[in-house]
Amino acid sequence: QVQLVESGGGLVQAGGSLRLSCAASGSILSINDMAWYRQAPGNQREVVAVITSGGSTDYAESVKGRFTISRDNAKNTVYLQMNSLKPEDTAVYYCNADVHTTGEIPKALHAWGQGTQVTVSP
Repeated sequence: QVQLVESGGGLVQAGGSLRLSCAASGSILSINDMAWYRQAPGNQREVVAVITSGGSTDYAESVKGRFTISRDNAKNTVYLQMNSLKPEDTAVYYCNADVHTTGEIPKALHAWGQGTQVTVSP
């Protein structure tokens, strides 16, 4: 009933920038926290950035000062502006949202996007 669709991934040189987008759709009543995770080969999935419905943010130490998370509540969309990219940022990036659904039987769930590849070349 809820889908997250990501876009904006790709290949960029070290020092470059990318902007990821994630749009939520479906039977959505409201969205609380939204977040970006990433997973590199051989590594566990880690939190990159989190933003609440009110706009409060938190970042992993490794990306602080380089990445900015933002959201457009009218569009149910979250963004991740990634600047000064490093090869260590190479990973599959996943969007996550804490969603309350509409309907006769409302649900609270954590929705995930399919992931988008970000590759940073040296």
